Amino acid sequence: MTTSTPPSPSTRRARFPALRAWRVLSGAQLALLVGGLLVNIGTFAVYPYLAVLLRERLGIGIAQVGVILGAATLVQFASAPFTAALAERIGLKRSLLVATCLYTLGALTYLGGMGEPALMVVALFLSCGAGALYSPAYRAYLVQSATAEQRPQAVSAGNAAGNLGIALGPVAGALFLHEPALLFTLSTVLYSVLMAGHVLLRPERPAEGGQPAVEPFRRVLRGLARVPFAVTALTHYLYMQFYQYLSVYADGRLATALYGAIMMGYSLGLAVVQPLAARWVGRTRHSVAMAFGFSFMALGMAAFATGRPAGVAAGAAAMSVGTGVLFLKNELQALELSERSAAVTFGQQRLAVGVGALLSGVIGGAVYGAFERAGLLPGFWLVVAAQCVLLPPLVFLVATRRPSGRRSVVGGPE
Repeated sequence: MTTSTPPSPSTRRARFPALRAWRVLSGAQLALLVGGLLVNIGTFAVYPYLAVLLRERLGIGIAQVGVILGAATLVQFASAPFTAALAERIGLKRSLLVATCLYTLGALTYLGGMGEPALMVVALFLSCGAGALYSPAYRAYLVQSATAEQRPQAVSAGNAAGNLGIALGPVAGALFLHEPALLFTLSTVLYSVLMAGHVLLRPERPAEGGQPAVEPFRRVLRGLARVPFAVTALTHYLYMQFYQYLSVYADGRLATALYGAIMMGYSLGLAVVQPLAARWVGRTRHSVAMAFGFSFMALGMAAFATGRPAGVAAGAAAMSVGTGVLFLKNELQALELSERSAAVTFGQQRLAVGVGALLSGVIGGAVYGAFERAGLLPGFWLVVAAQCVLLPPLVFLVATRRPSGRRSVVGGPE
């Protein structure tokens, strides 16, 4: 009779590469992952339903709702480089604590302003401001003590926690959609607990070799890693067309519950793909990751053109793989090339996300409307799929061309 030897910890890590994402993190960083998960649950329990609450309960027209939501999103993304520079000055723990205070104040304002449109709008902008400060500080805290080899696991773990919150938040919000007072009460309690938890968070470790010189606020874009910035903007320009217009396209083609399950599956897929692929993504060249990721995005967009449940589900699965690789690699490449702190680098990348989302709204919306008027909506997804193939090499070539300087960084040392 033979006996088998239990696998060693190193063997288990080799067999299950996702476990490496957790082993590189300290206890404080693991606690912050829980915070990132809960922050996104609280945010996305409310945000997807704001249009309904503002329009139906407060009597605001859909055009006004669009302007309000668009302005709030612009504030969140456009202010990210400035809030990241603030985090660089006051410290990551203090920034996270201030952000959770703003989240709590926003939830309280939602609760007290359910019958007042002006207060609801104030609450929305408070929450967006909190997100603009929390996001770069959260990511910077996770990577601040990681080596270059550990960064892919640390970044992927942070993204996975956030994506899990994005998947669960709308489900939680749907349970209380018709009881907004209860929804906002629970949000207030959640953020209050998070605020107390962040008080106990261990301060970040000082950087080895001393802190780099802090740039003035007017130079928040100095040291910008141009190639990752451009590719991130392109990634979100294409991704947001899936996120913004698939729900309209699916209306009447898929049951609402099925569509919701598919979108939750997409977010859960992101939470799984990034930790599993983290080591490969960290080792591979940016151009290779782009070819892989945008190819899967093209397959996903083409699958949406079928308009059938199986095609939409397969397309969402392909999008999980493609965007999972691109989101992670763009952030890692920015960290590698940027000459600024991790917080400022993540803030600059958030601005790139906002640029991509804006282009998607302006260009994608116009193209979608043209195909809708022509009665050829499946063709819209084929056009987007073609862009996934044609635009990345063009953007990459343009971004890598530079008259002077090194490593595709804008505004290097004078």
